[in-house]
Amino acid sequence: MKLDEKDKRVILILKEDSSLTVSQISKKSKIPITTVHNRIKRLKENGIIKNYTINLDHEKIGKPIKSYILVTVNQNKSHPQEEIAEKISKIEDVISTDIVTGQTDILSVVKTDSIKNLNEIITHKIRNIEGVDKTQTIIVLNEMN
Repeated sequence: MKLDEKDKRVILILKEDSSLTVSQISKKSKIPITTVHNRIKRLKENGIIKNYTINLDHEKIGKPIKSYILVTVNQNKSHPQEEIAEKISKIEDVISTDIVTGQTDILSVVKTDSIKNLNEIITHKIRNIEGVDKTQTIIVLNEMN
């Protein structure tokens, strides 16, 4: 599906605030309400809009510590990267997990309430997954957005 300028405007508005109604999007985009409704429906049907989500203030919900955990996988084919990444993604406090290129194989973002809990996630959960060779952790000092 090729996106035109109207599709791009609707997507941009939804990215800013996915809780807006079709009527509100119509007013902001200056696109007729029926057109907005049909565009959103088509974007969903074509898999461009996968879901609507929320952007949490993790500090306010008691999880102020953000870290990136880089995971190197033992290249043993009995434990494929995808399987390991899937297991990591199911660990509580893991926000996202991606398979990446470079010196590491998997990158996970973790939001937790304490260094103690971060240590628990790394040493007792991630490092105990079969096929994980080593981890490196980067703790965020200041988020810029």
